[in-house]
Amino acid sequence: MSRKIRLQDMTSAEFAERAKDKPVVLIPFGAQETQGPHIPMGDFVLADALATRVAERADCVVAPTLPFGDSEFYRSLPGCISLRPSTFVSVVGDICENLLDHGLDRLVIFNGQTSNAPLIDQAVRVLRRERGVYIPCLNIWRILTPAQMQAIYGDGLPGSQGHGGDPITSMFLHLFPDLARMDLLAAPKPFKQAMGLPTRSISSLDFKGVAVQMPLDMAQMSENGNLSGNGARSSAEIGAKIADTIVDFSAAFVDHFKTCDPRSLG
Repeated sequence: MSRKIRLQDMTSAEFAERAKDKPVVLIPFGAQETQGPHIPMGDFVLADALATRVAERADCVVAPTLPFGDSEFYRSLPGCISLRPSTFVSVVGDICENLLDHGLDRLVIFNGQTSNAPLIDQAVRVLRRERGVYIPCLNIWRILTPAQMQAIYGDGLPGSQGHGGDPITSMFLHLFPDLARMDLLAAPKPFKQAMGLPTRSISSLDFKGVAVQMPLDMAQMSENGNLSGNGARSSAEIGAKIADTIVDFSAAFVDHFKTCDPRSLG
């Protein structure tokens, strides 16, 4: 019988035995938000699946995935569930503290939601100050280098990235193809204007070539959540290459972190 790697699948006795070895614990975070009309909103399942692959490769433990994160931009569209920033910071701290209380201090956060990153940073800085432990965070959609992106997409790279496109669409086509609804795919449209000015992103206006921060939301920019990415350029083959790159890098980092003292930068 192979050793279990998912905390949610272990009995308390099994985990207590595993904890004696002081394993690295991978803590995945994701989101529940629109990804355009053709892809499921629960993109946290991607973080969960990738974390499990990393744990299999690096022989570590993977904690249950938190399905909710900071998705404030998308709350105006139905189906989004977003946590308040203060709530999310507290939850990250609580999860880590529970593991730290049992002597598990080699923790690695596996973040599948880009907007979670600054809130995770807040939480782990508090833990460093109060508990003396350094907790690294892998932002999984930021792992691929520009050279790796170019190698995977080639001439199809421009316009492929963003809500409604990649990396999420290709990842679903690779990992959960039965959940995709490519028949509902919509082409990206130009960002709408606001206050008579062009919009640069979901959170900024352009005034005389300078970005002016503005708290916009998805419904003001796109009725169906397809903001900037072109899902027509996505494929299961691309998703497989992205997944392999993320898992290879993350497993290598976990293996390195096993050799480190999480309470020292030396």
